[in-house]
Amino acid sequence: MLLQIALLCMVTSIPALELRASIPYGILGNASWGITQGLMPWFAVTAVCIIFNILLGWLVYMLMTPFFLFLDMFPFFNRYVEPFIKRAQRKIAPYMEKYGSIGLALFIGIPLPGSGVYTGSLGAYVLGLEKRKFMVACVIGVIIAGTLVTALTLTVQHGMRLPFFVDWVVKGK
Repeated sequence: MLLQIALLCMVTSIPALELRASIPYGILGNASWGITQGLMPWFAVTAVCIIFNILLGWLVYMLMTPFFLFLDMFPFFNRYVEPFIKRAQRKIAPYMEKYGSIGLALFIGIPLPGSGVYTGSLGAYVLGLEKRKFMVACVIGVIIAGTLVTALTLTVQHGMRLPFFVDWVVKGK
């Protein structure tokens, strides 16, 4: 079981995939993928992926300060990238004031590639969202994403059919 938890954490740590891939991997996986199906119940898979994804988001946010301090040593960053970031901050500032943590939580919670804790933590740091607000938004967003991905994965696993969707696709009604 420890091997499976380690594999779930490894998949969760891949940028752009995160728990959007690790939850289906853990629930639907088979022995050839390194996951023994049924060894961990779906709620344990979901809990491991959610907890690790939250911790990953917090870690990435905390590493932003040393990362940007490192980048400041390079003239290219100071000349080209920093002004771009400042412009983006000015443009997005009204939206941050209006939506703030809720908007960030929804951005993190949308289970699509390109959204998630990596981009959410980078955006929160660049836009100057305070640490406590980011941490709350990260928790809420990851729980939203984990719930949606788990529900979709269990639906696929159990072969649930949505009659209105099948009628629309197959019969064109």
